[in-house]
Amino acid sequence: MEDRLIFHIDVNNAFLSWTAVDLLKKGYPIDIRTIPSVIGGDEEKRRGIVTAKSPVAKKMGVVTAEPLFMARRKCPNLKIFKGDYALFRRESDQLYRYFCGFTDKVERYSIDECFLDMTGTHFLYSDPIRLAYQMKDEIYRKFGYTVNVGIGNNKLCAKMASDFEKPNKVHTLFSHEVQIKMWPLSVSELFMVGKSSSKTLMEMGIKTIGDLAKVDVNILKRRFKSQGEMMHQYAWGIDYSPVEARSSKSKSISVTETLEKDIDSIPVLRKILLRQADRVGKQARREKLYAKTIAVIFKTSDFVSYSHQIKLVNPTNVTEEIYKTSLQVLKNGWRGEPLRLIGIRLADFTTDNSKQVSLFDQEKDIHVDKIQEVIDHITDKFGEGTIIPASLKEQEGDKGKVEK
Repeated sequence: MEDRLIFHIDVNNAFLSWTAVDLLKKGYPIDIRTIPSVIGGDEEKRRGIVTAKSPVAKKMGVVTAEPLFMARRKCPNLKIFKGDYALFRRESDQLYRYFCGFTDKVERYSIDECFLDMTGTHFLYSDPIRLAYQMKDEIYRKFGYTVNVGIGNNKLCAKMASDFEKPNKVHTLFSHEVQIKMWPLSVSELFMVGKSSSKTLMEMGIKTIGDLAKVDVNILKRRFKSQGEMMHQYAWGIDYSPVEARSSKSKSISVTETLEKDIDSIPVLRKILLRQADRVGKQARREKLYAKTIAVIFKTSDFVSYSHQIKLVNPTNVTEEIYKTSLQVLKNGWRGEPLRLIGIRLADFTTDNSKQVSLFDQEKDIHVDKIQEVIDHITDKFGEGTIIPASLKEQEGDKGKVEK
């Protein structure tokens, strides 16, 4: 059986890089990657946080996820730019189309990173490392930003390789290199090992990935259950998961967000779900798809994942309906523990949203679709969150945590 050949390509500092390139195209006199700058929210409201930072800002102590007013204290001449998520999506789509010129097996892992299954392409590209350098350099020439390329025999190793030294690098982590390149690393650097699990492993005397590989898997399974076996396999560089290329019509549309700190606040989770409902709804509307199933994905601080879903009587792609359904799923499916990740998944699609309703309701649905179309146009032009329906915005005032 032929060894798989997988590339993982990750945009370096994507949000700040994409913003910098866009500003330069519009005539902005400075490349914001060369000055103290960040991508963030509304500084005046004192609730915006740093979502991306320039290398200069990083050297001055600015860190991701800290409040903007704290970043300003460290760096008085800091330049703050608001994130343009419509721009980010366009840049992501452009890069995805570029990758599809090399293979039809491209998986969008997140907005700024993709897996490419290059297995069997040796007749076209005899040297995969040389090809990776060519792709990296061409991306910079064509699009104006840098990427890291990781190469391995599976997705895990390719992902780990791309996270080695940054930026603008190519790294390999083939199966025969796992013990040399990966085992000396801290166990906290192993993909899918979170802070809580890493702390527990350290307390058990398991400090490196090599230590983890050598531990009896049954000890890990007793302590971490199914996650223990997964961590042990990953420590040996074992991963059989396929590169899942999205078809022209999506089987599912999802968005997840890894939270900067564990969250159990209902108001905070509501705001996140509102933002996510708009994103998945907009993608469904672009593909003219209507979801019959809406799920909310949960992941705890211990990396325990689960989800809960609701089947709809009438399929939808309307943000407000997706959001309100996701709140119902949150109420019914969340176990109440602090979360490190939450997301929404739309599935079970149809291209027909016809309903057995009255003439009045049909006219109402047409009216809703038209309003949604206008909102999409405005947010594409002026940015995410420009317009929030009053029926949804009123819930932002809710306070408190989940009752346990």
